[in-house]
Amino acid sequence: MAQKKQTEYSVISFFCGCGGFDLGFQGGFEYKGETYSKLPFNVIAAYDFDPLCVQTYNDNIHKVAEQKDLGIADVSKMPYADILAGGFPCQDFSLCGPLLGLNSERGRLYLAMKRYMQFHKPKMVIGENVYNLLNMKKGEVLKQILSDFEAEGYHFTIWQMPCKKFGVPQMRMRIIIIGVRDDIFEKKGFPVRPAESEDVKSIEWAIGDLIDVTDESIPNQSQYFKANKTPGIGVQGDEVSKRDEPAYTVRANSRSHIQFHYELPRRLTVRECARIQTFPDTFVFRHSLTRNMRQIGNAVPPLLAYKVGCSIEEYFKA
Repeated sequence: MAQKKQTEYSVISFFCGCGGFDLGFQGGFEYKGETYSKLPFNVIAAYDFDPLCVQTYNDNIHKVAEQKDLGIADVSKMPYADILAGGFPCQDFSLCGPLLGLNSERGRLYLAMKRYMQFHKPKMVIGENVYNLLNMKKGEVLKQILSDFEAEGYHFTIWQMPCKKFGVPQMRMRIIIIGVRDDIFEKKGFPVRPAESEDVKSIEWAIGDLIDVTDESIPNQSQYFKANKTPGIGVQGDEVSKRDEPAYTVRANSRSHIQFHYELPRRLTVRECARIQTFPDTFVFRHSLTRNMRQIGNAVPPLLAYKVGCSIEEYFKA
């Protein structure tokens, strides 16, 4: 008997950055010697305002990304996709940012997703953002965002995701926003949040094998900021990694609390930060040190996205 072909679902990616979410959500990559199988999702178009992010994406995933200002983009000229994914800009919601929330042009870019939902009516919407979005103005900011989304005919739920519980060797907290079109929700409800694991990985597990690598035999391993630790508490450069614990959150701002190696007297390399974010070693960052660190720090860890993708796959199969 012929095997039934697995249904594939199309994905359009807003605010794609360098592609961390898309790489993980599609699957088909290796990390730390383990293979993560291909999932039934295919990104058919991806958009970001930063041309260097677009270049990194196209170099490492596949050439579907293009530079676009989603604040003014015409969604009617974009393709329909079954799933709309978007890590809408988090800087104005992050504790490390200006906390302008919805009172900024950047903070209102999520409305690009609303416009796509209104015109194309995808089956599902997946958003990603910083954990602090839950608490801004006592939850009123997130309530407004969800209200705007739900007005287009969707039900939404929030997954709180401590990344260390999903295989990511990092003390990173994020939220995943899951929206299901009303007609589908009435039949199937919401997807089930991925199961947490007690097998928490340390920074040494993630980067310990790189300790003697000082050249580009592993891409981006020679690239790091040559700076001394700053004395004092709560100042730039005071976070020294702890060998047997997950790494601190990898940040996009290279001037804010940059991690130092748990053993070596230097800051972490671009490759070490990419490892902590669960990018494969084959994923190469070809730009300046500052730009590379920004792309990595802004990315969704691919392994976290893979766990989300597995849950969405099960939802559509059921």
